[in-house]
Amino acid sequence: MTRLLSSLLAASTAEVPPFAVIRREHEPTLDVLVGEVVDVRLLADIPLGDAEVLALVPFRQVRERGYAAHDDDAPIRCLVVREREAVAVDEAIELLPRHPVVVADLAVDLSDDDYAEVVRRVIDEEIGRGEGANFVIRRDFTGSTDAAPATAELGWLRQLLEHERGAYWTFAISTPGLAAAGATPERHVSSIDGLVSMNPISGTFRHGAGGPDQGTGDSGPDDSGPDDDALLAFLDDVKEREELVMVVDEELKMMSAVCPDGGRIRGPFLKRMSRLTHTEYLLEGRSTLDPREVLRLTMFAPTVTGSPMGNACAVIARHEPTPRGYYGGVLARFSPRAGGHDLDAPILIRTAYLDATGRVRVPVGATLVRHSDPASEVAETRAKAAGVLTALGALPRVSAPRRALDDDDLGTLLDARNDRLAAFWRTPQASAPARAASAIVVDAGDDFTTMLAHQLRHLGVAARVMPWHEAPAEASEDLVVFGPGPGDPRDADDPRLQRLRSLISARLASGRPMLAVCLSHQVLADLAGLPIAPLPSPRQGVQLEVDVFGETAAIGFYNTFAALAPAGSTTPRLGLEVASDAVSGVVHALRAPRVASVQGHLESVTSPDGLATLERLVEGVLAGQPGFANVTEVARAAG
Repeated sequence: MTRLLSSLLAASTAEVPPFAVIRREHEPTLDVLVGEVVDVRLLADIPLGDAEVLALVPFRQVRERGYAAHDDDAPIRCLVVREREAVAVDEAIELLPRHPVVVADLAVDLSDDDYAEVVRRVIDEEIGRGEGANFVIRRDFTGSTDAAPATAELGWLRQLLEHERGAYWTFAISTPGLAAAGATPERHVSSIDGLVSMNPISGTFRHGAGGPDQGTGDSGPDDSGPDDDALLAFLDDVKEREELVMVVDEELKMMSAVCPDGGRIRGPFLKRMSRLTHTEYLLEGRSTLDPREVLRLTMFAPTVTGSPMGNACAVIARHEPTPRGYYGGVLARFSPRAGGHDLDAPILIRTAYLDATGRVRVPVGATLVRHSDPASEVAETRAKAAGVLTALGALPRVSAPRRALDDDDLGTLLDARNDRLAAFWRTPQASAPARAASAIVVDAGDDFTTMLAHQLRHLGVAARVMPWHEAPAEASEDLVVFGPGPGDPRDADDPRLQRLRSLISARLASGRPMLAVCLSHQVLADLAGLPIAPLPSPRQGVQLEVDVFGETAAIGFYNTFAALAPAGSTTPRLGLEVASDAVSGVVHALRAPRVASVQGHLESVTSPDGLATLERLVEGVLAGQPGFANVTEVARAAG
């Protein structure tokens, strides 16, 4: 049945109603949705009822979470569906416009040299100063067309359906003044009958590029297809591997906030597209939250922002001079079901936007990490734009990539990546039913605290997260965990660090149990009289084997600064025992009765020994406190 699609194609420009056409990955049909447009300001205002709703959510919506964003006043544009039909993909392709609408005047807002300079600046000024582990900075390819928006979008949709591969959604949407067509590879979040899934994709292999560090330097990659040796080198590349794991960590923070029992990771997998191959994981958990709240708590994907999320948005605002519009937001589909609504929301990337003046915009970004190569990141943005620009007729088409390696060989290589990851996040988790102690986890500006709290609950500790500016100086809880955060711990003018110093000092004065992690560990070390200095090279997403008071532990690190002291010494003030590297003097951990701290992120997926180390440190600070069950016994009782 093709009544709706045929009527859209036959209608004059003035008569075309608001519509969307969507094909989900592996589906034999695509959905044609026709309805009316409703614009709202807040996610909670998306009009959920008996009708299906498709919502374009702009990047500015991160302001709902208190994060920075250039405000272009873009609304949440909702298509409230009044009619729909399913059309076989092959039949739809035959009906859609055969000759694509060509985009003219192709340009880019930042030249290759200018974008490379931004990459250098972000690495030096942001990552190099401890502001975060990775950041995504965009640039825009632009052009123009005289075609009517609906005609252009449907023509581009045909090209994407015929020639792009591996897209999670291939779609076109047309509304007054705003139209878009794209082939987005990445699900941001879905909530289907209570099963929440996220699909972080990172690590990019450019077909024909000759390896992960080889750029093309022109308008797109060649058509030689992926070289087997280069693909194997990509899978073994440290930068690409760390880039993926860092976004998994960031999305596990979100899963821990949304799902009471945390998230479980599956994968990694390969995502093959026409000009690129990516690596990806699947994260799953269960939640009873309203799907709009699930979406709010997960705004937005670290693969289009960075980590930690709050600082990533601030960095984007500093280095991107213009608003993002809908780039990096989501296209959220809310479908009614008995007792509620399901949500499926891919990220708005690999998408062309067309406004009422005929201006076309294709935004793309690259994930910048501590060892990013500017030329390679420039080439990555061009390769990401190439699939959409080809559909727009702005670039010549390339042949499909050749494959020689079979999936079994590649699967073995991919599975080997998990050998270095924490088993805790790869298996089902649950909180212990008994409670050994109560705890506040102080959020110092990094949602890693949600993962810390989840692991503490798994150990039988009744933990809740509290922002640094709301945490009380005299907490009644049995344990206070001071969490990680971005920034330079030596910055005496930062209100957040001033408050952390005050809170930690008050807890020390009370003599009651406390644990400090990463940034808070550095603040404690400073209070204890140790020098704090930048590392020779940032350790963002790096796994190291370190000595933690006589036990070797594989732990993930996200730090640019470190405390320094000889191994086995005690601190000049407070008398804390030091565990540090015997050569460099970099402090891994500190402890005393009822006090402990650790530089690494025990909660990270990059910490195979993190949970065991957390358990040991918590038991140490609670040891001898009246009325507490042993957390190990509680955790074992939980199964």
